[in-house]
Amino acid sequence: MSSKRHHGGIQPGISWGPFTLRVPFVHTRFSAADYLQGIAVAGATGLALVPIFTSLMGLSFEEAVTMAMFHSLFISMSWFVFGDPYAPGWLTPAVPFVIGFLTLPGFRLEGGGFDHTAQFQAMTAMSIDFALILIVLGASGLGAKLVKFVPDVFKGGIILGAALAAFLRVTKEGDSSNVFEQAPIAGTLGVAVCMLLAFSKPIQERMGQHKWLATLVGLGLLPGFILAGSVGFFTGEFTYNIRWEFLNLADSSVALWQKTSPFVIGWPSMDIFLSAFPLALITYILFFGDLVTGDEMIEHTQLARPDEKLDLSSSRTHLSTGIRNVLMAVTAPFFSTQGVMWTGIQVILLKRWALGRDKVDSFFDSLSSFYAMFFLTPVLFIMLPAVTLLQPLLPLALAVTLILTGFACATLALSLVKDATERGTMVIFAMALSVFPEPWMGMLVGIISIIVLCGPKVFIPNHKIEEFGPIDKHEPSPGASAEPAGAVSDASSRGNTDPCDAAIADYRRRVALENQRRSRSRSTASEDV
Repeated sequence: MSSKRHHGGIQPGISWGPFTLRVPFVHTRFSAADYLQGIAVAGATGLALVPIFTSLMGLSFEEAVTMAMFHSLFISMSWFVFGDPYAPGWLTPAVPFVIGFLTLPGFRLEGGGFDHTAQFQAMTAMSIDFALILIVLGASGLGAKLVKFVPDVFKGGIILGAALAAFLRVTKEGDSSNVFEQAPIAGTLGVAVCMLLAFSKPIQERMGQHKWLATLVGLGLLPGFILAGSVGFFTGEFTYNIRWEFLNLADSSVALWQKTSPFVIGWPSMDIFLSAFPLALITYILFFGDLVTGDEMIEHTQLARPDEKLDLSSSRTHLSTGIRNVLMAVTAPFFSTQGVMWTGIQVILLKRWALGRDKVDSFFDSLSSFYAMFFLTPVLFIMLPAVTLLQPLLPLALAVTLILTGFACATLALSLVKDATERGTMVIFAMALSVFPEPWMGMLVGIISIIVLCGPKVFIPNHKIEEFGPIDKHEPSPGASAEPAGAVSDASSRGNTDPCDAAIADYRRRVALENQRRSRSRSTASEDV
C-alpha cells in the first residue's frame, strides 16, 4: 500500500480487520520537536508509578522500571498497531481508586505487609473485567446507550470521588506519593509551580503580554521538576545516585514475569473477579468520557486540516483498548495504565497538527514521534543513567500527577450539575467512594443517595428533554449551534454504520438539547428576578 496520502484521505497503513498498522518511517515521518518533548514528558510520567510498584507491590527498582516499560509499549500500540488517532495514556482518575483497592484488609498479611501475589492477581482480574466490558459493549454498540442512562450527578460523583481519593492519597502519612512528607520544601515548591503553570488564570491572562511567560508555560511540568530537583539537591531532600550502566532487560523481564504473570502465580478466583468488577465498571464511565471528549476535539480541529481525515471508530477503540488491557493483564498487571487518551498531550499534538501540512504532514507523525517511534521506547528505560537521575523525583511525579488530576476532576465534576441538591448528593457519593474500602459499597451508597435525594427520574434518559417533544434524527436540534450539528451530520454523511458511533452521536445531540434547556431555564429565572 502506498505510504503517500491523497488530499482529504486517511493516512495510509496496513489494514488488518478493523485496525490499521502504521510502521514508523514507512507510514509516518519523524518529528524532532515531538520526539524531544515525548522523551522529557512521557518518559518521566511513565515512571511515576515506580514508587507504588516498589513500596506497595514488592518489586525491585529494576523490575518496576521494566513494568513501566511494558506499560509504555502497550500504550504505544494504540496508534501503532490499531490505528487509533488519540494520544494514549492512563485512565488517571482511576489510579487513586486502584491504589486504595490494593490496600484493602484482604491483601494484608497477619505479620504486616501485603500479599503481593494476591495483589497482582487482583490487577489481572480487574484488567480482564474491564477488557470484557470494553469488548462486549464496543462490539455491540451498547456502551454509549448504557452511558445515556447514567445521570450527570452519578458521573459527577464518580469524577469528584476520584479527586477526593487523589487528595487523600497524597496527604496520607507514610504513602509513597506524599511528597510533602518526604521533601517538604522541594516537593511543595515543585507541586506549587506545576499547579500555577497548569491552572493559574492570572498567568494565562498575561501570557499574551509576555512572550517569556508563554514560553515557560509551554514547557509544561518541566520547570516545576527542574526547580524542585535543584532545590532538593541543596536542601538534602533529594539524593542523586547515578548508575552508569544499562538495565539488564532480559533478567528483569524474567523476574517480573515470575512475580506478576498469572501463568506463573496462578489465575484469580471468581471471587476476585467479582470484587474487582464494580471498579472496572466505574472506570468504563471514565473511559467513555475520554472517548467522547477525544472525538469532539478531533472533529473541531479537523476543520483546519481538510487534507487529512482522521478516522474515528468507537467500536475499534473499544476493541483495541480491551486487547491492550488483556495483554497487560497477563504480562505486567497494573490496572488503569491502558486508557484511550492523555488529554493534555492530545491538545498539544492537535494544535501542532492544525498549523498545516507544511508543519506536520500527518497527525500520526506527531503521535509516533512523541511516543518514541514505538521501537525506541525500550531504549529510554534501559538507560539507567537517565532513569536514576529521575529516580529521586518519582514521588514528586506521582504526587503532581494525582494532584493535577484531582484538581481537573473536581472542576469538571462541579460543572456537570447546576442544581444545589444534585451537587450535595454528588459530594456524598464522592465521599462514599473515597472512604468506603470496597468500591461496590461506595456505588451502593451513591445510588441510594441519588434515588432518595434527587429522585429516580434522573436515571430516565428522556426526562430532561421531553419538553421539546420527539426528536427527529434527521433535523438539527432547535437553536443548536452549527458546530455540534455539523459534527453529527458529518458522521452520518460519511456512511459510518458503526452502532457505537451512532449511539454516541445520539448521546451528543441529547447533551446539546439539555444544555439548551438549562440555558433557557437560567434566562427565564433571570427575567423573573
